[in-house]
Amino acid sequence: MQYLHTMVRVNDLDASLHFYCDLLGLEEISRKDSEKGRFTLVFLAAPQDRRRALDDRAPMIELTHNWDPEEHQSGRNFGHLAYRVEDIHALCERLQAGGVTINRPPRDGHMAFVRSPDGISIELLQQGDPLEPREPWVSMDNTGTW
Repeated sequence: MQYLHTMVRVNDLDASLHFYCDLLGLEEISRKDSEKGRFTLVFLAAPQDRRRALDDRAPMIELTHNWDPEEHQSGRNFGHLAYRVEDIHALCERLQAGGVTINRPPRDGHMAFVRSPDGISIELLQQGDPLEPREPWVSMDNTGTW
């Protein structure tokens, strides 16, 4: 398993970039604007991690800016922890056998979400290409929120 990023929702992207980059000293690694989804994702890393982050091997902070106004309450601006895993199906099977609810099953063989005992959302991403979709995940509905 490889730790990928921590996602934080931000209301004012410019103010957040000023804080994280200009004041804190992180560096912008990549940016993605989604017209369809109406959001911007900005990935940041510490200067010493820049080279590794460019190779997708260093942990980063993902700033998520939703273009439509929203109010973040009760820590909602904290999004999730993300990990790259070798076999998303096997890990979800192990988690489920251990009593963990699979909130967003890996129907696509690529992504799943679970929650820690304290309610922290955890994104699991398949390493490399998505695995071939299979049961029981393909037919499983989302449960709760992630």
